[in-house]
Amino acid sequence: MDSMMMGAMSKNMESMPDMQMMDMAVMQACMDACAACEQACTVCSTQMMDCSPACMNCADMCNTMMRSMMRMQGMTPASMMAMLNACIAMCRTCMDACGRHADESDVCRMCAQACQACMDACTAMKDMLMASA
Repeated sequence: MDSMMMGAMSKNMESMPDMQMMDMAVMQACMDACAACEQACTVCSTQMMDCSPACMNCADMCNTMMRSMMRMQGMTPASMMAMLNACIAMCRTCMDACGRHADESDVCRMCAQACQACMDACTAMKDMLMASA
């Protein structure tokens, strides 16, 4: 299914200025990391610890980032870069908040790790965008 979706997205992006050179494997990894982070943050937010608001915000941001990558129409490299920066910033906020509980809570530790993985994937996506510019 992933390869079918990536094929369809790649075909759509051929007509978009400045987006033809996207590495679909990097994009897929970023979408997967955003989805995993959204799920981890959603689970973590139910613990009702002081990290819950950051977790809820991060889950929403990761969902928005992933959905934006799935429908690239209307995106430009500049708007994609802004979205990636926002996602990285929200993941850092959540990771820091959950990091304070990581020794006591396996869920917070998992959430912080998912946030780190998402930041890494978003950074790889940014690097790809800058290299193709």
